[in-house]
Amino acid sequence: MSNKAIFKTIKKVMPAVVSISISKSLIDIEKEIPPELWQMLPFPDHHLDIPESAIDAHGRVKIGGGSGFIVKNDGTIITNKHVIADPHAEYTVITDDEKRYKARVLARDPIDDIAIIKIEGAEKNSFPIVELGNSSNLQLGQSVLAIGNALGLFKNTVSSGIISGLARSITAAPDPKSPMQELRGLIQTDSAINPGNSGGPLVDLETGKAIGINAAIVFGAQNLGFAIPVNAVRRDLEDLKKHGHIRRPLLGLRYITLDENLKEKMRLPVDYGAMIMGPKQMMPSIVPGSPADKAGLKENDIIIECDGKRLDHGKTIQDVLEEKAVDDMLKLKILRNGKEVHAEIRLAERKLAEKIGE
Repeated sequence: MSNKAIFKTIKKVMPAVVSISISKSLIDIEKEIPPELWQMLPFPDHHLDIPESAIDAHGRVKIGGGSGFIVKNDGTIITNKHVIADPHAEYTVITDDEKRYKARVLARDPIDDIAIIKIEGAEKNSFPIVELGNSSNLQLGQSVLAIGNALGLFKNTVSSGIISGLARSITAAPDPKSPMQELRGLIQTDSAINPGNSGGPLVDLETGKAIGINAAIVFGAQNLGFAIPVNAVRRDLEDLKKHGHIRRPLLGLRYITLDENLKEKMRLPVDYGAMIMGPKQMMPSIVPGSPADKAGLKENDIIIECDGKRLDHGKTIQDVLEEKAVDDMLKLKILRNGKEVHAEIRLAERKLAEKIGE
């Protein structure tokens, strides 16, 4: 990778990469501290001792930061959902020329770690953008740059590397208040991604276009970062334009993906497929009224194929749904009590999809 190509790409992309400052009312912060924790803190009057220099004119305290990149001239920005996860926080965008703008949350993707926000109070169509590339034809060894606000301190940090893996899966908590969830189909890179880099672009060095969103790192490991493929961003932007919110398809069941170990342990007829699990606490195995419920799927059914594709750890139901849209049809092949059953299901809209402002 030549220095000339790196300089050219940085010059093209950097003006559209932003820092996102997260602030919150001191009163709200104090309200969120559990009573039992106050007993452990040296503040008997239940008021935090915050230096005045850390509190702005509106009584807000900076509690975090992240990165993002502008994708439309009107100030539409892509970032990670976990960066703007708190509905009670205020988000300020700092552009490359050090201007500060209040940002409004437009949409959060309920599945992928993607969010869309927009700059307010600026001239229309006055912002530079990062062009979106195509993440469907990436190659191992492809040269990339990761750009972001490293550690929330070092603005517009650039690191270079290559694509070192494709279609990776990790389990992580998008934010401290959320449960663990699996993120699939990720781009693995050896470009340095640090806390605060989240939401910045992973850029193809040759074209200068974003091919991913920096999303996660593995603590304790070196040169091991992950990015969300940019084609998921394209889909979400199109949903927002057409429907005013992000629409994701719902099947409506809980399952485990089978393997040889589970086959032996549970004495099952196959070592592949997705087995519908039994109820867990207050969570049903099949969501009442969902497409899976209406199609008559049952607990302990093993879905062995979706649209003719065999299900295993390399191709899960989640992977299939990533390629589907609301109202699409899904053909299932199921093993039920040793017999093969077929079902055709129309996917509904996932109600967890967040419709901002409604």
